[in-house]
Amino acid sequence: MTVTYDYAGKSVLVTGGTRGIGAGIAAAFRAAGAEVTVCARTPPEPASPEGAGDGSVRASPEGAGIRSARASTGGAGIRFVRADVRDPEEVDRLIGTFDRLDVVVNNAGGSPPAPVDGTSPRLHARVIELNLTAPLLVAQRAYPLLAATGGAVVMIGSAGGARPSPGTSAYGAAKAGLHHLARCLAAEWAPLVRVNTVVVGLAATREASDHYGGRSDLDGRAIPAGRMATPADVAAACLWLAAPGYVTGAEVRVDGGGEIPAWRHLVTEP
Repeated sequence: MTVTYDYAGKSVLVTGGTRGIGAGIAAAFRAAGAEVTVCARTPPEPASPEGAGDGSVRASPEGAGIRSARASTGGAGIRFVRADVRDPEEVDRLIGTFDRLDVVVNNAGGSPPAPVDGTSPRLHARVIELNLTAPLLVAQRAYPLLAATGGAVVMIGSAGGARPSPGTSAYGAAKAGLHHLARCLAAEWAPLVRVNTVVVGLAATREASDHYGGRSDLDGRAIPAGRMATPADVAAACLWLAAPGYVTGAEVRVDGGGEIPAWRHLVTEP
């Protein structure tokens, strides 16, 4: 069975949408017919035939700091806006480029390894700003446009916010806060705007090895489904949650069944 979506005429914003999971989400919405805008602090990389969501960057007549990237899916392309979503003024400028907005996917996030002991308070603050405060700002500024269209917000959460996250405690705490924020906004903005969360588990991206101790081959030993999530897996959940419907305040886990606890290996291995 194949599930298809028609987002023709819809305007979609994907924060952090120039690489990895964000690029996969942007490409999926573009393939479904949406007018897609991505934002990041740096422009997308040049086109690569194997890069999902990557595209050739061309100048846009809309002004400095705004470019358009042609998606690998073809068509009219994906617009790029340079913006740091931690900065309220830049978020205002970003949202000000829209006349209409139907979907916001708050994907921008992440953290370097940051053990609490010995890591600067400023780094922890910046991690929380990116993973919790920035999605709040973007959603808040986008709300009037989304309310006008009966739109939706999709937060990209993390398994790190649903279980202990040693080594990235600030990130895990911020993601836990993001999951709660989505539930609060879903209640506060109903019935005009729906807000849901995709809780992503171990994911296979180019940055994966940085997060998993140099390993990019985690499989059935860690994940019941036998493989890590792909950007396409996450994008499929986003397409469903952003489509008009009844579901709001939900957390959809895209984690392949979770993570197999270490004790299973301890009791089964010689």
